[in-house]
Amino acid sequence: MNDKTQHIVLKTEHLSIGYKTKKHETIIAANIAIELQKGELIGLVGANGIGKSTLLRTLTSVQKPLKGHVFINSKSVADYSPVELAKQMSLVLTEPIASKNLSIFELIALGRQPYTNWVGNLSEDDIVIINKAITQTNLEDLKHKKCFELSDGQLQKAMIARALAQDTDLIILDEPTTHLDMYHKAYILKLLQKLAKDTNKTILFSSHEIDLAIQLCDTMIVMTKENVVSNSPCNLISNGTFNTLFPKDLIAFDENTGNFRVKK
Repeated sequence: MNDKTQHIVLKTEHLSIGYKTKKHETIIAANIAIELQKGELIGLVGANGIGKSTLLRTLTSVQKPLKGHVFINSKSVADYSPVELAKQMSLVLTEPIASKNLSIFELIALGRQPYTNWVGNLSEDDIVIINKAITQTNLEDLKHKKCFELSDGQLQKAMIARALAQDTDLIILDEPTTHLDMYHKAYILKLLQKLAKDTNKTILFSSHEIDLAIQLCDTMIVMTKENVVSNSPCNLISNGTFNTLFPKDLIAFDENTGNFRVKK
């Protein structure tokens, strides 16, 4: 058995997610049990409004679980300090960056913040790691350009490079292909697939690009109204899981092609 299958980077136990007020508790999903292996690309999919963002916020400790626990490298997320957690997990969110006047190099260098001293000076090791992230994302020709000069696809690559520079075992991306055309959606997901393989990092992303995720992911997490299922794409297809994603009156899943189609 190789090291990939032995090392679980993220694990949940009896996890319930949702929202709580003083008078009411809204459960979005309960009894979530997932294990993310080292070096895998994992896609989180489900219909709009099903709770993908809530699950990601809970996994990343932005939002507290209603019940249960999230572990990263066998330690509860609740027991990490913010700086410690930033050395275990990096995030690529859909929010716009704070300043588009930063150069690409400066943006990617922000990934080293958990490791720099209080004045934020970069060491020689930091610069080596930053330049490696730039090379891994094919941004060498753009590293001196300003963020406002980039296309959406180029900026997304820079955000991925920043996460790589943070040098964590786990990278989590919230819908990294939003606003991209079909070519660049495929390009970004293929890049994530390559990075997971080359760096042995665990990469989890949420996406509406279910067909692409089926083709590229090692594991997928599928959220439906009934449950949250995690398995390989092949097993999910054979188990009929994708048939439960959408109402059957309009969309059907073709198990032979691995694609969704509109019913005539």
